Formats: sequence, C-alpha cells, structure tokens
Amino acid sequence: MTEHQEDHAVVVSVSRDTDHRFSKPVVDEVVLVAGWGIEGDAHAGTTVQHRSRVARDPSQPNLRQVHLLHTELFDEVAEAGYEVAPGQMGENVTTRGVDLLGLPTDTLLHLGDDACVRVTGLRNPCQQINDFEPGLLRAVLGRAEDGSVERKGGVMAVVVTGGVVRPGDRIRVEVPAGTPEPLRPV
Repeated sequence: MTEHQEDHAVVVSVSRDTDHRFSKPVVDEVVLVAGWGIEGDAHAGTTVQHRSRVARDPSQPNLRQVHLLHTELFDEVAEAGYEVAPGQMGENVTTRGVDLLGLPTDTLLHLGDDACVRVTGLRNPCQQINDFEPGLLRAVLGRAEDGSVERKGGVMAVVVTGGVVRPGDRIRVEVPAGTPEPLRPV
C-alpha cells in the first residue's frame, strides 16, 4: 500500500442512529468496532443491515458498515439551492479535504489515532434522497464525460481497526499498491 497524507484531510462530523432512518443525528464521537461497524448504529453487523439488501439476501457480507460523505458535496448542492448539513444524508463520518469518490477500492482511511476503515465502494443514491429534499437526488447524480452515471453520495467502508473517531480528527489515506480498481456501487 502507498501512503499519502492529505494536507487538510479531517473529520468534520460524526453521526449514528440506533434506528433505520435516512438522516442520522450528529454526536460527539463514534466508536468503530473491527469487522462490525459503528457501535450503536443500525447498520452495524457482519451481514447486510440495509433493509433492501436484507430482503434480497440476509446472508450477504456487510460491505456498508460505515458511510463516509465529503462536505464538498454540500458546497456543490448548495449552488443548486439545497442546504444539507452533516448527518442529514445518512452518513456516519463527514469529511473535508479527501477526494473520497476518486479513491480506488480497498483504500484504507485512518481516522484519528486508532481507527481504520477499508473503502468497499460507492453509495448508490436512492429515492430516499428525494424524500428528504425533493430534487436532491438529481443533484447527487451526474454524468461523466463518457456518459456514465456519476454517483456523488459518498463511499461505503468496513472497519479494519476499531477506535474512537471525533470531529477534528485527521484522516490519513493509504492507497493500495498495484493497479487501482475503480469504485463501484455496493
């Protein structure tokens, strides 16, 4: 793996919810548990916890233990007239200064002093985004130059090393060696 430090990569906010709701309340800290997710969050577990995925196959591995979203998206959708704050799009960790969508699959994100997550793929924005704010789904989906769909709703990850994560914690990015595998929806 190749390490590099984002100059200003930081955790802006952390959120969790014991219930399956779209938005998650902001908290002072979250505790990441290796192989499980965020302590006290409805999406923690070794197998899928998202309702639609449980309905299809409850034995699938949970590749969506932690949802990370970049505040740069908030800035972008604000230009289209939408006001979004940390936790409102269901993310657990809100970041600034990391190009989450540009990371390859299996990138390690070291959060604070101890915690580490492995990026598994892209969040696939869904209709719940429009239920939260009508029209917002269109703002978090785009088209690349080649015509393919750009999913801007953040990335999903699994917890590799547990630890406490708080706003203000630094983020260190560790990109896997070899040919980068682009992120796909998980």
